Amino acid sequence: MLDQKKAPLMEALKVCAQRQHAPFYAPGHKRGVGISQYLADFLGKKVFAADLPELPELDNLFAPEGVIKEAQQLAAEAFGAEQTWFLVNGSTAGIIAAILATCTTGEKIILPRNVHSSAISGLILSGAVPIFINPEYNSEWEIANTITPESVALALEQHPDAKAVMVLSPTYWGVCADIKALARITHKYNIPLIVDEAHGAHFGFHPDLPPSALSCGADLTIQSTHKVLGAITQASMLHIQGKRIIRERINQTLQLVQTTSPSYLLLASLDAARQQIALKGEILMSKTLQLADEARARISKIPGLSVLQPPKQKTPGFFAFDRTRLTVSVADLGLSGYEADVILRKELGVTAELPSPRHLTFIITFGNTPADIDCLVQGFTILSKNYRRFPLPPSPSFSFSLLSLLSLSPRQAFSAATETLPISECVGRVSAEIVCAYPPGIPILMPGEMISASALNELQQVIAGGGVITGCNDPSLQTLRVVVN
Repeated sequence: MLDQKKAPLMEALKVCAQRQHAPFYAPGHKRGVGISQYLADFLGKKVFAADLPELPELDNLFAPEGVIKEAQQLAAEAFGAEQTWFLVNGSTAGIIAAILATCTTGEKIILPRNVHSSAISGLILSGAVPIFINPEYNSEWEIANTITPESVALALEQHPDAKAVMVLSPTYWGVCADIKALARITHKYNIPLIVDEAHGAHFGFHPDLPPSALSCGADLTIQSTHKVLGAITQASMLHIQGKRIIRERINQTLQLVQTTSPSYLLLASLDAARQQIALKGEILMSKTLQLADEARARISKIPGLSVLQPPKQKTPGFFAFDRTRLTVSVADLGLSGYEADVILRKELGVTAELPSPRHLTFIITFGNTPADIDCLVQGFTILSKNYRRFPLPPSPSFSFSLLSLLSLSPRQAFSAATETLPISECVGRVSAEIVCAYPPGIPILMPGEMISASALNELQQVIAGGGVITGCNDPSLQTLRVVVN
């Protein structure tokens, strides 16, 4: 057992930041002395004294032998891994590295259609061929759940030469897959199960939360430590166990996708966040669950609102639920999620994580306070009283199963000759772009996919409702880039 009270990287950075010396190394602001006064007035100069490069005392992220190695070992123990890597380019880097480490050009990987756009980037860079599985679809809430063990078993039966299976769990809405069953099925083929667990770094630190993917048998997981724990934005971790993935390959692929000038502010925040959750995890998560349960109970009583709850009966693709994730439907108020988001944010002092056509999603963590919950409830109360209209009619049901199959691999389409066409001429053509509603960053179109009318309709609904489209050259969606026939 390691001493989880220690924070070796944090402690070393603190010593280096306080040591008086003449700095003749990058960054150019020289420990804050040369920083913009505008920035210094906003943030203070103290933080810049810790914005240091890879000094001998601070170790090297790509060849750790000192405090980074020790900090990663502490993290591995805390999160239940055999080995952990710190990520400074977000979970995006971890997902791409995982695909690059397991698949090469022409090799198959099985994954859900509702993967994050970073997985598509991994497919483009690796040249791997995706075997997509449609996630189960919740038509009432118009959200994708997860893929089922049965669908993975069928995909592996049809593609026994696949090199890996990737799963998204939990989803943005807190819906979790049956990782234990998925691992058991995947391992029958002696291939690894990779879990995009970006929103589940807190799992495993409280008995009332879903179990972590590693504890259920996953071979590799990627977690956005910054999303729900106490790390700085884009600070994440990659965890591994078992021998199905060559660890030297992870080392190599992470060097391809991570900067050679990592921020020690990000790295130290990972060390400190690990120390915090390892020592106080159950207390902190008990507080979080209490806040979330209170918000869910109070908002459920407000007229015109409904809250996403775990189903009372066993539901495919909805194996477990993260209660710290709160999704509220405003459709019965006659408001879109985008309209409600603008009112809450600009007039009522409440900012959601994710607005959608018919609902909003909120991330509740131990960084929230009872006052935050009161503000959230008050905001929804005013929304219900003052902005209520006729309920929205049911929207045309959209699911990933309506999307066309791939005509080319993502890499082939990304590298192909392309042309830009008016949106009216794009149905039936092959997309050359990754087009997402962001957040959550799930591609509605991707390179190599035949463009369908339903996909364009979904994107146009997002724009009409006030949502944001990313990934394409024309975010207004008047045109799209397609592969030349």
